[in-house]
Amino acid sequence: MYFLGIDTSTTSSKALLIDETGNVVAVASSPHTLQTPKPLWSEQDPNEWWDAVVASIKSVLEKAGVNEDQVRAVGLTGQMHGLVLLDEVGNVLRPAILWNDQRTQSQCDEIHQLIGREKFIQITGNVALTGFTAPKILWVKENEPEIFSRTRHILLPKDYIRYKLTNEYAMDKADGAGTVLFDLKARDWSDEVLAALDIPRAWMPRTFEGTEITGYIPEEVASFTGLKAGTPVIAGGGDQAAGAVGMGVVEPGIVGLTVGTSGVVFATTPSALIEPDGRLHAFCHAVPGMWHFMGVMLSAAGSLQWYRDTLAPDVSFDDLLKDAESIPAGSEGLQFLPYLSGERTPHPDPLARGAFIGLTLRHSRAHMTRVVLEGVAFGLKDSFTLIQNAGLGEIKQVRASGGGTKSVLWRQILASVLEAELVTVNTTEGGAYGAALLAGVGAGAWGSVAEACSACIKITGSTQPAPSDVEAYRKSYSVYRELYPALNLSFAKM
Repeated sequence: MYFLGIDTSTTSSKALLIDETGNVVAVASSPHTLQTPKPLWSEQDPNEWWDAVVASIKSVLEKAGVNEDQVRAVGLTGQMHGLVLLDEVGNVLRPAILWNDQRTQSQCDEIHQLIGREKFIQITGNVALTGFTAPKILWVKENEPEIFSRTRHILLPKDYIRYKLTNEYAMDKADGAGTVLFDLKARDWSDEVLAALDIPRAWMPRTFEGTEITGYIPEEVASFTGLKAGTPVIAGGGDQAAGAVGMGVVEPGIVGLTVGTSGVVFATTPSALIEPDGRLHAFCHAVPGMWHFMGVMLSAAGSLQWYRDTLAPDVSFDDLLKDAESIPAGSEGLQFLPYLSGERTPHPDPLARGAFIGLTLRHSRAHMTRVVLEGVAFGLKDSFTLIQNAGLGEIKQVRASGGGTKSVLWRQILASVLEAELVTVNTTEGGAYGAALLAGVGAGAWGSVAEACSACIKITGSTQPAPSDVEAYRKSYSVYRELYPALNLSFAKM
């Protein structure tokens, strides 16, 4: 018995097969291309996703030597927030506008004007940002009225794959919330928001919890994918929610921390909590009946990459970090602001800038290396602080992933700054693995998402806060928090 997870990301479509014990049997991936026809634009052809998915499904089944009868269910995940417009018979009307497209700031402002910024936050759990789906719809309406007039269905990237797999228009609630057209508490489309933006409710697909069946593989799709006709396709979730399932971040008190080029803090909540100023993303979880907060930092491990490439290009990361081990917590008064690409959480400011502050003759390259790690940790703590202040309560455990967490020193700094146990787990395939687990739950292999995660995800390492460093970091963090408010007007002038 096997379960297939499909992840349609920005760069590729991955197919991952697990068995009933959660072991990864095979993985296959097929690349996508990205189009940037104008500055700030980011688009892809949905038909290219479908070709990549079909290729990856065929490849993974061949690699695993699995026949069609053995795959019991398919789960879906993929890049969030992208806009796919279809006509009455399901044809793609224009290239998909992706999550990282930045053309829609005026539409974001328009949404806040039409509904009211505070009211919009209370309904959707979020402010309107350029990455989200709703302002993209308004942009098409205002700039491509002929396309808009032919639109009859609105989908997200992975849900276009669902449509091609099942001939059904459907979406999971986690990804639906990420359109910011959802009533967060009701876990479904907001009639008030749709009406205010003049988006027909009939265009929006039916929404499902992450473990529900959304359709079945028909004969014609079975014939060229290698899947069996009648195989159920489970709702799944957007890449962040499915990735959290893949790490076991499925209950309150356990927080996911990804330290890649960017940084993501993901916290499961038992109710539809909202950060009053919209500084955290608040979405439905792929776990039925759960929600989550998400904080996003734009330059996490990317800060260390920039620092090494710019100031020490001939030194290995290992050697840089080894030198930094000798520097005391707090880097003897030095501070680093990691806003090299602007910032998202807690300061939604594209004009924010990076900085070393407090340099003296005493400070060495080793100090600068360590304070980059500390500055990123403080930036991530900003999200933790918002999450706790918004009502989550105690953080019992932080589950860490991403290239930055491979460093023993950085893990120790993070544990001490966050004042929580930092653990690593045995699963490294992210959203595709989470989608496969959701497929297994939907097919009845496990009784719940929590049961699946408990059975399949194991802790492989643990880092406790260093008591001697915690107090030093509390003092240093209090200074760090004063720096952005003191400098933001100067950043804007720059």
